[in-house]
Amino acid sequence: MRLVKLLANLGYGSRKEVQTAIRHGWVTDKEGNRLKADSKTPHEDILFDDEPLDPAQGVVLLMHKPLGYTCSLKDQGRLVYDLLPDRFRMRKPVLSTIGRLDKETSGALLFTDDGTFLHRVISPKSEVPKVYEVTLDRPLKGDEGALFASGEMMLESEVKPLKPAELEVLDDTHARLILHEGRYHQVRRMFAAVGNHVNELQRSRIGGLGLDGLEEGGWRVLSEDDKALIFAGE
Repeated sequence: MRLVKLLANLGYGSRKEVQTAIRHGWVTDKEGNRLKADSKTPHEDILFDDEPLDPAQGVVLLMHKPLGYTCSLKDQGRLVYDLLPDRFRMRKPVLSTIGRLDKETSGALLFTDDGTFLHRVISPKSEVPKVYEVTLDRPLKGDEGALFASGEMMLESEVKPLKPAELEVLDDTHARLILHEGRYHQVRRMFAAVGNHVNELQRSRIGGLGLDGLEEGGWRVLSEDDKALIFAGE
């Protein structure tokens, strides 16, 4: 791929803007040599304004989503994309979230520009487990775990029962819930169906991949080993 197209696809500007940057000498190799539009320098050896390039196409990011941010570019207010470099919004292919967390839910959120990877994670056939830490408004009654695990629970306005889910009771008002699907507001609707209300909700793990000390609002690029962890339970 020509250098101009590579940089434009990574969101560093339009092709015209990237050509200007190249003419001004802002694009170099690691030795400081100015690159030309037709340079064949490997991605990992290119610097833009003395900084390494953003990850190449096929990137997967993990973010610790804070409360108060939404996942769709169509939403109003604070977006999870505001926590990434501005140019990430201009990448081609587009950088998308893998699933969503609502405004009042925090925790593990994945992004990728790899459509095949995205569909593998969200495919019902994959059944990648998602782990949620739940704080409830009222004490648990004791029969929720059996119902959630039954494979027979129905949510209002739906015609297909939920897949079995595992509930670990931590104390009267705190629990850990493991889901193998991702329906709209599923955790909140499950507890509402048994007469309770979710006060706080965090997704702590996707497959075998956890937040592992990542600060709220922080993000990192996943390695191949990290990506494999997501599917470790398949």
